[in-house]
Amino acid sequence: VQLVESGGGPVQAGDSLRLSCARPGGTFNRDAMGWFRQAPGKEREFVGAIRWSTGNVYYSDSVKGRFNISRDKAKNTVDLQMNSLKPEDTAVYYCASQPAWHIISIRVLKAYSDWGQGTQVTVSS
Repeated sequence: VQLVESGGGPVQAGDSLRLSCARPGGTFNRDAMGWFRQAPGKEREFVGAIRWSTGNVYYSDSVKGRFNISRDKAKNTVDLQMNSLKPEDTAVYYCASQPAWHIISIRVLKAYSDWGQGTQVTVSS
């Protein structure tokens, strides 16, 4: 399953930005949709995930309270709304999917079978 992210760009600290993830030409057919990010020189890290069937969400501590994940079943998209952005949020953001929702595996990079190409978010102070 090919995923495509959009919406990245340069912003100022404190700004908001909304990323979107879609599967061109079809539906996700996955129940767990995750967002990850990778800053220069660092490992890819979990940001949050949403369960497609129920809308349940789970966030990493670093973004909890600032980021929100939502899904639009009509548009077949998953969005990442990022508020109060900080310079340390600068990274390439990826969406990913895995067939089933498990509270442990949604945080595990290797559990995801489908990935997008990533979109750059740069937050300047």
